[in-house]
Amino acid sequence: AVAAVAGLEPHNLTTSPHPLHSPPPTHHTHNIMNSDLKTRLLGSLAASAAAEAVTVPIDTIKVRLQIQQRAATSTAAAAATAGSTATTTYSGMGNAFATIVRNEGVGGLFKGLAPAMLRQCSYTPLTMILYTPLRDAMGENPTYMRRLLAGGTAGGIAIAVMNPTEVLKTQLQSSITRRLRMRDVLRNVWQTEGAVGFWAGVKPNVARTFLVNAAELGTYDQAKHFLVAIGWVREGSMAQHVGASGLAGLCSAVVSTPADVVKTRLMNQTGHQHQYTGALNALTTIFRREGFTALYKGFAPILVRKLVWCSVFFISFEQANLYLTANNKK
Repeated sequence: AVAAVAGLEPHNLTTSPHPLHSPPPTHHTHNIMNSDLKTRLLGSLAASAAAEAVTVPIDTIKVRLQIQQRAATSTAAAAATAGSTATTTYSGMGNAFATIVRNEGVGGLFKGLAPAMLRQCSYTPLTMILYTPLRDAMGENPTYMRRLLAGGTAGGIAIAVMNPTEVLKTQLQSSITRRLRMRDVLRNVWQTEGAVGFWAGVKPNVARTFLVNAAELGTYDQAKHFLVAIGWVREGSMAQHVGASGLAGLCSAVVSTPADVVKTRLMNQTGHQHQYTGALNALTTIFRREGFTALYKGFAPILVRKLVWCSVFFISFEQANLYLTANNKK
C-alpha cells in the first residue's frame, strides 16, 4: 500500500484534486495545509497536545526497551550509562508495561510528561508552519518525493531548536527513581557537560525527525488523495483521515526506529559515563555488540504509538482547522 501511494502522483489523477495542494476549496473540501498561519499554529498546538497526552505511556515503554542492553555485552558499561535502569530487564512491550506499573505505579508511565508536552507543543507547530512554504517553494503540483523532502526539512529545523526538551524527556523516562524531577536533570546536565549537554544526540535526533516528518507529513499528504482516487473512501470522511494517518504512522515507524534507538542511547548517557562517542560510533557499536535487531528495539511500542499519535493528531488537526476557519469567517 505504501509503495502504491508513493507511485501515485497528482498529474496521474484528474478525477479528484489533491486535498493538500488543490484549487480553492469548495463547500465539501478544506485544504488544511493552506490555512492562514494563525489557524495552522493554533490547530497544530491543540492537536499535538492531545496526541502527546494520549501516547506518553507508550513512549515511556519504548525508551525503557531501547536503553536496556544484552547482559552478555558489557554489563559494567551499561550500568554506568543507564544508571539504575540497567538492572531492570523487560521481555517485551506487555512485560514492560506490567513491570513499570508494579514497581513505579501508574505515574511511572507518565514520566517525562512535562518536557514531552513542551517538546510537542513547540516543535510540532513550528514544523506545520514551515511545511507549507517549503512544499510550495518546490513548485506547483509537488511530487510525493518533494512532499517527503518538505516534511523532513521542516521537522529537522524545528527539532534542532527544541533538542533540550528531548534530552529532559529521555532522562526522566529512563529513570526508575520515583523522585527524579526536571530540575534534577537540568542541574546534572548543566554541571557535568554545560549547555552543550542539552544538545546531546542532536545529529541522530535531527536525522530521526527528518525521517519521521517526511514519512508522516509527506505520506499523509499523498495518502489522502490516493485513498479517494482509488474509491476506498470519500473526500473529507473520517475513513479518509484514519486511513491516511495509519499509512503515515506505519511509514514513520519503519524508517525512523534505528535513528531513534541511537538518539535514545546518546541522550540517556548525558550526565553519566559515556559509552558512545557519537552517532556513528553508537550505530556501529550497537550493531556489532547486539546485532541488527537491536536497532529495532522498541519497534512494537513505536509502531503502536505512531499509529495512535498520527490518528489523534491529524484528525484533531483537521477538525481544529475547520472550526477555526469557520470562526474566522464570522
